[in-house]
Amino acid sequence: MRYWRLLLLLASYVLAYFIFTGRDFGPIHNLFLSIGIWGALAGGFFYAFGFTAAPATAVLLVLAGEQNNPFLAGVLAGLGALIGDLGIFFFLRGFFVKDLDQLSHTHLAGVLRKEERLVLGRWQKYLSTAIAGFIIASPLPTEIGVGILSSNRKMSTRRFALTAFGLHTLGIFTILVIGRLI
Repeated sequence: MRYWRLLLLLASYVLAYFIFTGRDFGPIHNLFLSIGIWGALAGGFFYAFGFTAAPATAVLLVLAGEQNNPFLAGVLAGLGALIGDLGIFFFLRGFFVKDLDQLSHTHLAGVLRKEERLVLGRWQKYLSTAIAGFIIASPLPTEIGVGILSSNRKMSTRRFALTAFGLHTLGIFTILVIGRLI
């Protein structure tokens, strides 16, 4: 099979959907809340993944009202999200590099690249980085934003880590501020 790794990823998303749909995550929320400020680190870690971003956002909103130091909670949650992002980044760069390289040489990929250049022109690099940044900062599935950034071969691990940490921390601070206002 040519793209077995990508099919395995798709199958894991389908399986995760069935596992997480309709489940009660109350005990996990209570666990994160019971460990205090370290719950922000755990909440941040799960904030970085598509299927757990919504429950993690809920945990961060509740933590915002209970914590005396939202700055520390935001930095710890940003660090947790960075740990999750680095896992995704290395997974995409290592495990899927062969499949993605093969896929990039197909006729369809060439047509899509040509159309993308026609529509976006010289703004393509900046627009894709801005879209990836928005996705990473928001509670949307971070895997998409990390995938966009990791597809840039010039993106070093250090630069990615600094970018992801800054964006996640900014997004989490926004959630914490909203949580304090509610």
